[in-house]
Amino acid sequence: IDISYDMLSCAKNKSLEKNLDILFINQDISNFELYGTVDAFTCLLDSLNYITRKNDVRRLFRLVYNYLNPGGLFIFDINTRYKFEKILRNNVFYSVDNEVTYIWENKYSKKNHICQFDITLFIKEDDKYRRYDEIHYERCYEIEDLKRMVIGSGLELLNVYDSLKLSSPSKNSQRVFFVCRK
Repeated sequence: IDISYDMLSCAKNKSLEKNLDILFINQDISNFELYGTVDAFTCLLDSLNYITRKNDVRRLFRLVYNYLNPGGLFIFDINTRYKFEKILRNNVFYSVDNEVTYIWENKYSKKNHICQFDITLFIKEDDKYRRYDEIHYERCYEIEDLKRMVIGSGLELLNVYDSLKLSSPSKNSQRVFFVCRK
C-alpha cells in the first residue's frame, strides 16, 4: 500500500523483473481498505513518520488490528527524536555522482515536531541531467506515545528494538523497530 503511484510503479517493475506476484494498492496507509485479512503487516523506512497527525496513526493501528489475522504480526520502524534533533535537524546533506546528484536541506521544528525535507535531485537522462524538486514532511513521535497508541488499538506490543539489533533502544538510537501481535 502506498499513496504514491510512482513508488508503486517502481515496486511493480522490480517485482516483475523477479517474477513475483505481488498486489500493489494505491491508498493512504492511514485510511486503507483490504478485501480480507493478512498474516503480517510491515511499515518500514520511516513510513510511519510521514503520517504527521497522531489521529491518523491511531486509525492506522486500528485498521491493522482489524485486517490482521489472530496471532499475526505488525512490524514498523520510526526515526527517533535523537535522529530528528541531532542528525537531521537544520542540516544540509548532499551527494554528487555521475548518475544522480542530490541536495537535501532540512528544517526541524521542535515546537510541532515536524521536519521539512527540501530535496533537489539531478538525474542523468541520456546526455543531460533533469532536475526534480520534492518536499517531504515527517513527524517525530515519542516511543512512549507510540507504545500507548499500539496498546490502545488492541494490538499487543511484543517489544521495541534498536535498529536491526535485538537490544533495547538507547538514547542515541536513530531508528527503532516495534514488533506487535494481534
